[in-house]
Amino acid sequence: MKQGVQGSAGPGIPATRGRPASVPAQPSAADVNAAARGEHTHGEQPDRPLVQRASVRGQILDALRTALVSGELKPGEVYSAPALGERFGVSATPVREAMQQLALEGAVEVVPNRGFRVVERDARELAELAEVRALIEMPVMLRLARTVPVERWAELRPLAEATVRAASSGCRATYAEADRAFHRAVLGLAGNAQLVRIADDLHRRAQWPLIGAAGRWGRADLIADAAEHTALLDALIAGNVDVVRTLVSEHFAGAN
Repeated sequence: MKQGVQGSAGPGIPATRGRPASVPAQPSAADVNAAARGEHTHGEQPDRPLVQRASVRGQILDALRTALVSGELKPGEVYSAPALGERFGVSATPVREAMQQLALEGAVEVVPNRGFRVVERDARELAELAEVRALIEMPVMLRLARTVPVERWAELRPLAEATVRAASSGCRATYAEADRAFHRAVLGLAGNAQLVRIADDLHRRAQWPLIGAAGRWGRADLIADAAEHTALLDALIAGNVDVVRTLVSEHFAGAN
C-alpha cells in the first residue's frame, strides 16, 4: 500500500501543493523551517519571526482532526508525515508532531519506519464511549436543569441553531464542531473546567468514523441529531427534568 494520501482532495487535505483552505495563510516549507531555526526570510525584519512552529503545528492538528471526522483519513490506512507535509505545503516536522498528538488521543498509532495508521474502531467502542459520556453528562445536566435560570439557557439558543445550520450543510466535520460547541456551552454552566475538558475529549473520540462507516451519518441523520439539541434546550428552559432525562438518554443512545 502506498503511503500518504491517495485520491481526490477533501476538506482536510488539499489535492495540490500550496496553501490549503483548512490552513489559511500557510507559509512555504522553506519559510517554516527557517522560522523554526530562528532565521528570517528575505523582506522580513530579524526581530519579527515569520511564524511560530507551535502555531503551524496547531493549524495542522486542526486540519488533520477535520480530515479524521470527515473520513478522508481512512481507518486502517497508513499516512506518512512527509507525504502529508507535501500536501499541506510544510515540512514533515509539524505534521509529525500533530500526528504524535493524535496518537496520544488514540486516533492513530505509530507504524515504525512508515508513518501513522488511523485506528480502526467498531460499534462496541462507540457504545462504550456513549455510555461513559452519559455517566458524566447526565447527572450534570439534570442538576443544571434544576438550578440554572431560564435566561442563561436562552443564551445558548444561537449555539443550538448553529448545529441545525451545520447539519443542513451535510458536512460531518462542520457539524462535529458545532455539536461539540453546544455540549461544551451546556456543561460550561457547571463551572467545572476539568469536566468540560474531559467530556469534550470523549465527545471528540466519539465523532471519529467507524470501520466501513461510509454513508453513515448522512445529512438526514445530522439534522435529526441537531433537532435533539433544540428539543433539549426547550426542555431545559422549561425546567422539565423528566423530559431532559429522556432526551439526554436518547441523544447518547444514538450518539455520533
